[in-house]
Amino acid sequence: MTGARPILVVDDDQVIRKTLAEQLQLESEFQVMEAATLAEAREKMKGPDARCDAILLDVTLPDGDGRDFCAELRKAGLRMPVIMLTGSDDEADIVRGLDAGANDYVAKPFRIAELLARLRAQLRLFENSEDAVFSIGPYTFRPSAKLLQEPARNRRIRLTEKETAILKFLYRAGTRPVPRQVLLNEVWGYNAAVTTHTLETHIYRLRQKIEPDPAHASLLVTEGGGYRLNPEPTALA
Repeated sequence: MTGARPILVVDDDQVIRKTLAEQLQLESEFQVMEAATLAEAREKMKGPDARCDAILLDVTLPDGDGRDFCAELRKAGLRMPVIMLTGSDDEADIVRGLDAGANDYVAKPFRIAELLARLRAQLRLFENSEDAVFSIGPYTFRPSAKLLQEPARNRRIRLTEKETAILKFLYRAGTRPVPRQVLLNEVWGYNAAVTTHTLETHIYRLRQKIEPDPAHASLLVTEGGGYRLNPEPTALA
């Protein structure tokens, strides 16, 4: 099972927020952050370690228009999926939202199952797009380019397809350790004729590339019969 993915729900209707939070967290697939205003949404997204994989954003909020907030996010270079929630299905409103950078538009009242399907679809598209950029320790991770960039040292690290898949899956798991067999199945496939030794070899090579001291891993750590990414690794010298 993948780790819970952080989703920000921005809506001033408490009933809608709570219902979405409950439904999104039913199967531990998502971890929900809630905001009733744009000010609260901005606060939730502050900080270097703040992570938000997607946003469900109401159009009409007490302190502004959700479409303006979406345009603000895009101007700041944030490309995570944004799905607008609105009480109007007027074509002009939908066009304005999409022009502001929204990925999808869902009219209220909506069916939860349909909204979840659209959310998952947008997340899949984003993960495989050129825009997908994630932070891992001191690195900027670009899965589509199979690349890690370390701005502080102006360094670029090329990754193999499997190394990219390993990092991508561990990132999605958050701080939860992923058992070796689960990671092996997800990266190589359930029917692949490979052993955990193959995975361990790839982990070893990956650590040689990204760890300041590969013999004492601080970023890609071994834990609970598997591996996880450490959100606060030892600073690179």
